[in-house]
Amino acid sequence: MRAIGGLWRWRHNPLRRTSDLVEAWVALVALLLILAVAPVIGSLVGGVAQDALQQSVRDQRVARHLVTATVVRKLDRSPLDTDPETSGSRDLRSRVIADWTAPDGSGHHAAALADLKSPHRGDHFKIWTDLHGQIVARPLDPTTATTHAVLAGVGAALLAAGAVEGGRRLIVWRMVRRRYARWDQAWDRAGPDWGRTGTGS
Repeated sequence: MRAIGGLWRWRHNPLRRTSDLVEAWVALVALLLILAVAPVIGSLVGGVAQDALQQSVRDQRVARHLVTATVVRKLDRSPLDTDPETSGSRDLRSRVIADWTAPDGSGHHAAALADLKSPHRGDHFKIWTDLHGQIVARPLDPTTATTHAVLAGVGAALLAAGAVEGGRRLIVWRMVRRRYARWDQAWDRAGPDWGRTGTGS
């Protein structure tokens, strides 16, 4: 709005410099770009991210399988848990040695995280595995994928708006520097002969 007000104010002002008018036009163009182009960029990036993430969700649903594992024995809790997804919920999960059958029919005996607070031998719990029975993370949820896509779109729109505003500020900064350089040149030409000096009084 300042850009529009600046253009209107400088229309017929006798003190208007060309740089003032250019500065107002640059601000108006930047405002229009932020309002028109940034949302389009955000929408395009969000759409591409949504397609890619939803395809990833479908691929993971095909490649990952929920199987039933049986507790053999409980393990001591690991002193260090480097996985941020499991570290927040480790109080609700227990490390156990378990047996399970993979979707390809092969049997497995290994350590796993069971969603049991107090596991006992013979207890059953669900784990996600690949086709060959290797434990994998649960598939990405479609809602989570959509949330990530929306965040990517918003981030892209904000980056585009920031780039436009940064470009506007750079242009205005260069114009101000040029204006100050012209003032310095004018003062140098005037030299010491200004004010009452040299007026003959």
